[in-house]
This record gives sequence, structure tokens and C-alpha cells, in this order.
Amino acid sequence: MHLSKSASRARLAEIIRKRSFGRGEITLASGRKSDFYFNLKPTMLDPEGAALLAELTYETLKDDRLDYIGGLEMGAVPLAGAIAQLSWLKGHPIAAFFVRKKPKEHGARLAVEGLAKGEGLLGKRIVIVEDVTTTGGSALKAAEAVKETGGNVVLVLSMIDREEGATEAFAEAGLAFRALYTAAEFLKD
Repeated sequence: MHLSKSASRARLAEIIRKRSFGRGEITLASGRKSDFYFNLKPTMLDPEGAALLAELTYETLKDDRLDYIGGLEMGAVPLAGAIAQLSWLKGHPIAAFFVRKKPKEHGARLAVEGLAKGEGLLGKRIVIVEDVTTTGGSALKAAEAVKETGGNVVLVLSMIDREEGATEAFAEAGLAFRALYTAAEFLKD
């Protein structure tokens, strides 16, 4: 099934609204209180939702000459994997990785996971991907870990921007930022 970009975007918004958007008081990862929330995992792990997220993200990124896509566990993991797979199928491979919230205390004790022995991010063009962005703290943590390995973070891409300070935080950090959707698109109903 192939939809136009606008039809794909509308269909994905329907899936997010049904599977991942809710109203009711909640405490966000940032510590802020809100009367609405997005839990994108049910959309990211739904076959159609995963395919549409990957397709729309790939279309957004395909001209950025990226080497890697990744972000902070857990939200970035399904996204990065799906996009890496689709990029291979489209003939423009973008490898995936993820950043641990805290390095493992055993084994290689890595903060950045998913790279083969001898593979590194040094000098590579990287996009940090995130499911839902509020203040930008999670993506900034992932970007910092990538920069520590010598990677060049060229963009932060969120599936949904809650529009609560992330744009300003990324600008202050010198990072370009884009989002597929804004919270306002879901709150207007």
C-alpha cells in the first residue's frame, strides 16, 4: 500500500490519536505536570504505525546525507531500527545506534550501543531521533554522548514536539531541530 505523503501523515495522525494520545493529569519525564500525554510506544510497535513513522521520517531525512540515526533508550530504539531497515530497502543505508541512559556496569560498559567492534561515530553525520520531545533534555543527553565519541550531530528529529521549550533548548545548544508533528495538531480537537 502506497499513500501520498499527506495521506500517510493524516493516517499516522489517526493512529497516534487512537493508540498514543490521551488526556488526564500526568507527570512527564521532565517532571512537569500536564493534562495530556503521548505514549508513542503503542504506535511505534504497531505494524502500520511503525511503517508510517519510518516512511515519513526517512522522507524527512533522505537529503541530509546522514551516516547514523539514534537516540536515548527506550523511545529512540524502535524508531532508529525501523528507519535503518527502510533506509536499506530504499538504497540509502543509515545505520542505527542507541544511547543508554546509564552505561552498563558490566561487559564493555558502553554508553553508545549498536556499533560493531572497530566501528565508531568519529566524524560521522548523525541525527538524534526522539519519540516525544518536551524540554529536549533526553535528546540533549543523547547528543552529548554522541559528541563525546566525536560524532557530528547535524539534527534532532522528534516525532512529536510538545512545544514546551525544546526548540529553544536545541537552539541554545546549536542543534537544528525538526518535528513531524506538534502537540497543537492533536489538541485542536
